[in-house]
Amino acid sequence: MSKIIASTDQIMSQIQNGATLVVGGFGLCGIPEHLIAAVKEKGVTDLTVVSNNCGVDDFGLGQLLEDKQIKKMVASYVGENKQFEQQFLNGELEVELVPQGTLAERLRAGGAGIPAFYTATGVDTPVAEGKEEKEFDGKRYIMERGIVGDVALVKAWKADSFGNLVFRKTSRNFNPLVATAGKVTIVEVEELVELGELDPDEIHTPGVYVQHVFVGDSFEKRIERRTVAQVGGGN
Repeated sequence: MSKIIASTDQIMSQIQNGATLVVGGFGLCGIPEHLIAAVKEKGVTDLTVVSNNCGVDDFGLGQLLEDKQIKKMVASYVGENKQFEQQFLNGELEVELVPQGTLAERLRAGGAGIPAFYTATGVDTPVAEGKEEKEFDGKRYIMERGIVGDVALVKAWKADSFGNLVFRKTSRNFNPLVATAGKVTIVEVEELVELGELDPDEIHTPGVYVQHVFVGDSFEKRIERRTVAQVGGGN
């Protein structure tokens, strides 16, 4: 059964006002840029978005802040977006900061059907406020809930028509975790291959987790913060 869709318009009806989106990417690396742009164009509001960060002012998830489409952001880092900062300070955006490893495990747990787990990360810090605490083998732990989104937005390198996915290098980041943690998973890919062409050993995410695959025709792949060094013997 082919899961390929010709345009993002075919699946945007599955994202409604008030939905929770789990979104792959790290900085601007491996973000589903076409799918994010489609969410912006649809104009849905009151979104809860779970992702490592919220892009930059005019690219990635930062685009959804322009029209205040995000109500709550669950992330481990939020430092590259002035709109984000201003909306948070104005009380227009709710923010839940989560340690990066804990965020990854919450997504993994959600995708594995595990409702909660205990971790030592955050004990005796503001992260632990309001959370259940238990002691195991003389050490204190806090309970963290698994995360399941209404829709997962994922970026992959290759896919076949069943939705088996291969990620490329560091763009893999949160994407495999996010792919399992959505009730509906939508993937944008750079390259589509024939069913059976992918070696089973190179598949990172099995197609059983994927409902829709969209093949992008161009990718900006912007660099979040460019750092350069002078090369040569100039004065």
